[in-house]
Amino acid sequence: MDQPFDLSGKTAVVTGANTGLGQAIAIALAKAGARIALVGRSAPDETVAKIEHLGGETAVVMADLSRSEVASEVIAKSESALGPVDILVNNAGIIRREDALEFSESDWDDVMGTNLKVPFFLAQAAARSMTAGKRSGKIINIASLLSLQGGIRVASYTASKSGLAGLTRLLANEWASMGINVNAIVPGYFATNNTAALRADEQRNRQILERIPAGRWGDPEDLGGAAVFLASRASDYVHGTLIPVDGGWMGR
Repeated sequence: MDQPFDLSGKTAVVTGANTGLGQAIAIALAKAGARIALVGRSAPDETVAKIEHLGGETAVVMADLSRSEVASEVIAKSESALGPVDILVNNAGIIRREDALEFSESDWDDVMGTNLKVPFFLAQAAARSMTAGKRSGKIINIASLLSLQGGIRVASYTASKSGLAGLTRLLANEWASMGINVNAIVPGYFATNNTAALRADEQRNRQILERIPAGRWGDPEDLGGAAVFLASRASDYVHGTLIPVDGGWMGR
């Protein structure tokens, strides 16, 4: 198998790629040769600039990813701009924090919609395109350590990410025979805007680092290798798996 990680000629759709983990994944896929459709509510100007600096090709698809009815439109617009979709990365997600005794229905519904419902319908729309075009494809869900653990004060986030892990396996079971690989990446603790408060808390920062065998917070670029692997021919016989990229956290 020559250059199994080469994504030249492939089109990838990445949600929530304006900053952080999504941005790093989009850049990694672009470095491997893929065209990248960047999807979200915020203009991913920085991501576009970084990819274009590498000589990559991008398209921006603005969409409210809290609404499942946009899924088919996202795939259609991505394909109109860059060609048939070969890779979907369901990265966009939100979190709400509150004690379970006080957790509101709106915070439950908002998180479950964005983190679980919308990724399902995006995967469905992408898979329909792949099967209609008789193409193989790769769907990568971005799960969480809370797909594997309980956490505290994040009831809907834990439920949604646990559901995403189960959905990954279900879709793999149904679509593997069609040449569509569905897998998930499980990020550990990464240095992003979302974890700034944790890293600024001296005690919490120390506790987290003590649990991570690698002894450091993850850099968003650390996700790139796993993403390229799951998006490429190198993972053609990998179905329904969750790959932790966590510095050893889950092995502790």
